[in-house]
Amino acid sequence: MAGSWSPLGPLRSLARSRLRGRCVGCGARAAALLPPASGRGKPLWKAYTVPASESIIPTPASEAHSKALAGCRGPLDHYDFLIKAHELKVDEHQRRVVQCLQKLHEDLKGYTIEEGLFSKLFSRTKPPKGLYVYGDVGTGKTMVMDIFYAYVEMKRKKRVHFHGFMLDVHKRIHRLKQSLPKRKAGFMAKPYDPIAPIAEEISQEACLLCFDEFQVTDIADAMILKQLFENLFKNGVVVVATSNRPPEGKNKHCILSLLVLQEYCETVQLDSGIDYRKRELTAAGKTYYLTSEADVEAVMDKLFDELAQKQNDLTRARILQVQGRELRLNKACGTVADCTFEELCERPLGASDYLELSKNFDTVFLRNIPQFSLAKRTQARRFITLIDNFYDFKVRIICSAAAPIASLFLHQHHDSELEQSRILMDDLGLSQDSAGLSMFTGEEEIFAFQRTISRLTEMQNEQYWIEGDRSQK
Repeated sequence: MAGSWSPLGPLRSLARSRLRGRCVGCGARAAALLPPASGRGKPLWKAYTVPASESIIPTPASEAHSKALAGCRGPLDHYDFLIKAHELKVDEHQRRVVQCLQKLHEDLKGYTIEEGLFSKLFSRTKPPKGLYVYGDVGTGKTMVMDIFYAYVEMKRKKRVHFHGFMLDVHKRIHRLKQSLPKRKAGFMAKPYDPIAPIAEEISQEACLLCFDEFQVTDIADAMILKQLFENLFKNGVVVVATSNRPPEGKNKHCILSLLVLQEYCETVQLDSGIDYRKRELTAAGKTYYLTSEADVEAVMDKLFDELAQKQNDLTRARILQVQGRELRLNKACGTVADCTFEELCERPLGASDYLELSKNFDTVFLRNIPQFSLAKRTQARRFITLIDNFYDFKVRIICSAAAPIASLFLHQHHDSELEQSRILMDDLGLSQDSAGLSMFTGEEEIFAFQRTISRLTEMQNEQYWIEGDRSQK
């Protein structure tokens, strides 16, 4: 019989003590990374979600981090303080990136975007160059960006979750198009382009945009972003972005690799060869099961029942409202949802659905995750987006899957998948040897899945589970 461990045990004892600065190493989402305040008592950062004003659930701050915020003068000072306090391990690759962020921090002092057409035309203030930080998963890119963001003394700044940002952009496009007068039958008018007005709106909301895990796998989003960022940079917006992808190579459909990086951002690599999410940490117990294990369904049913008993609710079907439509879940109790992979990733769901799921539930059972190949690219993309949202909101997951985490994705091309890609490339007028075809070959999914595997690994540890306990917040 599969192990009958319940995650309730460590949660009962550890939730009372919370985190007490136990962070050793520099996990990409370690407790030392996201303090509750920046500067002097101001909110650290807000997630760019829909609605954009909602803040993501922050992780508890360690004592050393709180002291650093109180006494340090900038990102580099803060980083060195955490090293001396043994909150982080010495990592010269990270320190080199923090030095670049420190310089940008100094360049941004006093910077603002001039308002009004006349002011913009005659403004002599040249925007400082942003920064594009790239490297392997789990190396601390998010951590160093968050430290930088905490010290930027700028009212109009946003720390951006890519999925939430794109949802907001699409909503703005829809809103602007809906506000246009209807065309008369047979009247040929020039198509309305909403991107420039949207860029103007965003520029008024933020002088600094910080993107975490920037990656484009959708060609429609790539086309929108190219034009959007061209306008944002013309308006003087400064961008800091982290990504697993280098600025050059086959992913040249991504506007950051051509326009943003070459013209408006310095690039720096953070690649120490260490995935800190996979460092040795106390496990939260068994939260990842193989479907081949004996009685695994019965074990997960028992775990759900134990968690449901602590909820002030009945086990029932739930319907969530997502942008005017319904998302039905067959089984939930309070803040605990019991779902299958088919429910969440075989249906045509997207980032907005997963965002709503993450807001409503702090624990999700996800059953029967298959082993992925490029033949299941659409389901893989949904799964990647699902895990990204769960990770950002510290949603705790208990899974059953067809393969171990490290073997969830098979890098195999199927003839039918390649043929579909060739047809789409022909429709778009692209040649087989065109640069920037990684979204057609599956290379983008492979890169993104490496991040998913890293995050799934971290989501199994005790610290992550405690940080995800919303009843204590």
